[in-house]
Amino acid sequence: MSWYPEVLNGSVRRVVATAQNGLEVVRLGGLETEARPSEFRVVERKPMYRLRRYFSDAAADTSRPPVVLVPPMMMSADVYDVAQDQGAVGVLHGMGLDPWVVDFGSPATEDGGWRRTLADHIVAIDEIVDLVHAQTGRDVHLAGYSQGGMFAYQAAAYRRCKNIATLITFGAPVDTLAALPFGIPAGVATRTADFLADHVFNRLAVTGWMARTGFQLLDPVKTAKSRLDFLRQLHDREALLPREQQRRFLATDGWVAWSGPAVADVLKQFIAHNRMMSGGFVIGDRLVSLAELTCPILAFVGEVDDIGQPVAVRGIRKAAPKAEIFETTLRAGHFGLVVGSLAASQTWPITGEWVRWRDGLGPRPESIDEMTYEEQPATETGVSVSDRLLHTGASIAEVGVGVTKGVFDVTTQAVRGSRELSAEAVRALPRLVRLGQIQPHTTISLGKLLAEAGAKSPKAECFLFDDRAYTNDAVNTRIDNVVKGLISTGVRPAARVGVLMETRPSALTAIAALSRIGAVVVLIPPTGDMDTAARLGKAEMVITDPDNLRAAESLDLKVLVLGGGESRVLDIEPGSETIDLEQIDPSRVHLPAWYRPNPGRANELAFVLFGRFGGHVEAKHVTNHRWALSAFGTATAANLGRGDTVYSVAPLYHSSVLLATLGGAIAGGSRIALSRGLDPERFATEVHRYGVTVVAYTWTMLRELVDSPDFALDASHPIRLFVGSGMPRGLWLRTMKRFEPAQVLEFYASTEGAVVLANVSGAKPGAKGRPLPGSTSVRIAAYDPISGTFLEDERGLVRECGVDEVGLLLGQATGSEAISGAVRGVFGAGDAWVPTEHLFRRDGDGDFWLMDDKNVVVRALRGPVYGQPIVDALGGLDQVDLAVVYGVLAGDEELAVAAITLRPGSSLTAVDLADSFADLAPGARPDLVHVVPEIPISNSYRPRRSELVAAGLPAPSVRSWFYDPDKDGYRRLTRAVLTELRERGSRALTS
Repeated sequence: MSWYPEVLNGSVRRVVATAQNGLEVVRLGGLETEARPSEFRVVERKPMYRLRRYFSDAAADTSRPPVVLVPPMMMSADVYDVAQDQGAVGVLHGMGLDPWVVDFGSPATEDGGWRRTLADHIVAIDEIVDLVHAQTGRDVHLAGYSQGGMFAYQAAAYRRCKNIATLITFGAPVDTLAALPFGIPAGVATRTADFLADHVFNRLAVTGWMARTGFQLLDPVKTAKSRLDFLRQLHDREALLPREQQRRFLATDGWVAWSGPAVADVLKQFIAHNRMMSGGFVIGDRLVSLAELTCPILAFVGEVDDIGQPVAVRGIRKAAPKAEIFETTLRAGHFGLVVGSLAASQTWPITGEWVRWRDGLGPRPESIDEMTYEEQPATETGVSVSDRLLHTGASIAEVGVGVTKGVFDVTTQAVRGSRELSAEAVRALPRLVRLGQIQPHTTISLGKLLAEAGAKSPKAECFLFDDRAYTNDAVNTRIDNVVKGLISTGVRPAARVGVLMETRPSALTAIAALSRIGAVVVLIPPTGDMDTAARLGKAEMVITDPDNLRAAESLDLKVLVLGGGESRVLDIEPGSETIDLEQIDPSRVHLPAWYRPNPGRANELAFVLFGRFGGHVEAKHVTNHRWALSAFGTATAANLGRGDTVYSVAPLYHSSVLLATLGGAIAGGSRIALSRGLDPERFATEVHRYGVTVVAYTWTMLRELVDSPDFALDASHPIRLFVGSGMPRGLWLRTMKRFEPAQVLEFYASTEGAVVLANVSGAKPGAKGRPLPGSTSVRIAAYDPISGTFLEDERGLVRECGVDEVGLLLGQATGSEAISGAVRGVFGAGDAWVPTEHLFRRDGDGDFWLMDDKNVVVRALRGPVYGQPIVDALGGLDQVDLAVVYGVLAGDEELAVAAITLRPGSSLTAVDLADSFADLAPGARPDLVHVVPEIPISNSYRPRRSELVAAGLPAPSVRSWFYDPDKDGYRRLTRAVLTELRERGSRALTS
């Protein structure tokens, strides 16, 4: 038993060593090591940051490429210098680089720290890049770890990559919703992030210990393993010392507090709305998109990183399509990418090699590859199940735990989304409930919904214009100030006030301010017939912008001028009654006792719109209920939410913009992006910069984008939906192909009454779909378009059309509408229906198809010929750009003529025409078809027939054809055939 004292002595020594080391840990927070941080000098101090330059003795060496390292918001800047021989700054300096580190400090110890925002961090990095560039004379390599990498991306995009040589990120997620920790469903994450941003972090900050604990809980197995390892080896000081600096940093020293506003910004913009992918995130009031990154990028990807998961990190490939992007994949977790032996041996040497290569000082590193991006199923994160099991299994074996995060991950991946309530249903239900609760005397208006949005989310963005974002709070403040100015000039509830303005923020403000007063907005198009519109709308005065001042003054009405920018110069003649609203001080206006904001009731008139029908301008009257129906209906059908940005190119005075685009965005809580006009280059830029997810269109507007050879918008665009009305079927098909996977949501809405149809599924291009929930009941009444009369049954009631029978679309009159023109006793005694102007059919599935305007149906001897089926059939030909159908008198009847334009480089034959009309009955086909150089387009992008009708029958040519019933096909139109047509009418075609 001679060995017994030796064992006893060894055990005693072990116990004593454990006790001594443990006491040192308790007293000092860890073991004392001989490691010292690298030498640095603070070259700039500001309330937001301190800028460290390491190894300043080498600062005079201008051959060293500068590398600026950005830490995450929650970690100390020392993450890049945990140990000099293994830390980033030491390794990079040893490779001939010039390392700089951004130190944001802790909000808990900095003046105003708890009020820091995301924008403060980005603007600070922007300043730092300028400063380093000025001091070194070289472009900067900007690098960041985790959230610091996100900051680097954002700052580079903010400054359009100016003076940035390359970007380097380590475990920095971009597509944050593609792969969330613990397999959290995206819908749950977005709603939770929105709630926390709006109701928690606007009042609460995250302390350092909370940040540390939160991240340790993200990987509890690894945390437990590290602690057990430390305790087991507490007796062996030599074994612990090499990793002691790293342990102390991750366990205690490395964590700093987060300011509440900054956390709220990150949650809202990059979790709830995922705007690093879609674009349109806001820094200050500027809109920014990663799509504008053009400098080379190197992204480090951790194979077993469950925080910056591979799919989320690789999102940069899709988000920044213009950049040259590389990646390096390491078998590391989130912290292992930048701290520890693997980082020292691989991460930092590869980073140094990358910088030297891009600066022309060395070869391309062998361990980097060009990054590719593949769409992943919702259940995939990029961390393979085998990797996760191996990684977690090793931890299980060492720690000895049963239920682990890894097993939980694998399980949750298999059932991801199975417990998630449909986001569409969650958003749609309250809207439909509110719509159903609207009664004639319910207060509802555009101004009221904007006020509600401001009360709910004052700091959320309301609308975007000229690369600037305007919050709900700022917009409502501006509206209230304009309200005071308008009241001081005599505007009262129910007053009819014209708005003659271009699409700009001041126009939206004017419309909303009039709504807030309860006045009627008369939207006068600034394109001819202004006198007629003002007269039909019974305008008492007019609000205009400086650009339309002269036109407004010609209307012989009191003129109020609003907006125009800081450089506005008004040329108001002396003695004129024109009033500059911008010169009225709102603080000096005393509001009268009658004023109550947003008094508009559902059955009251809200807007007067104008359209050209049969060559004449007609006024259309829209109540608050009709506007709300379109607003909530669009928001529901398009599934609009707070993460959407709705882009409007068409003018505000267009009915679909006011009712669907503007209304839908407000009702859905989405951002509204206004544009100065349709231009392919501007469109491509603004879609990315604003993060546009929904594009509003009218009629043929999208032609200029789909068919433009210079239109540069690649597949990385964020657009998910096009919403509007009147799009031809052929253009619809081309749009879906050009903007895949985006879909088209086509609406049909009667301006007066409450008929709203929507093709929600998009499965039948060309169809108008079905009635929206909340809209009025619709029926198709049997109707003779030749005589313009309803067809009755044996009881004297109007007969309802059967499947595929063409008739006049009617909407049931509701108590919420002040309707003139309702027809009573239609399908039953005492009922009331409002006729639309359009003929429809309903197919066997219940979908409605527009056939024609009842006033332009071609009245041929063989019966009515409807234009829309012909236009749809021609739209199926790839060669055809646009088509219109109209009637031309020849002899004693009308001939149905189809005029078409061809796409560039295309040609058309009689065989093509026969193929396109194969599904139309002979009597439904056009008598004549001809190719024209151009089809006139209105300001709302609607094809016009009037000029073509005035030109009469088409001239004989190789691109004009007539229908020959004997051959059941089309033949070239000759002079002889044309002469016979003129003499005998279309009977020549059937004789």
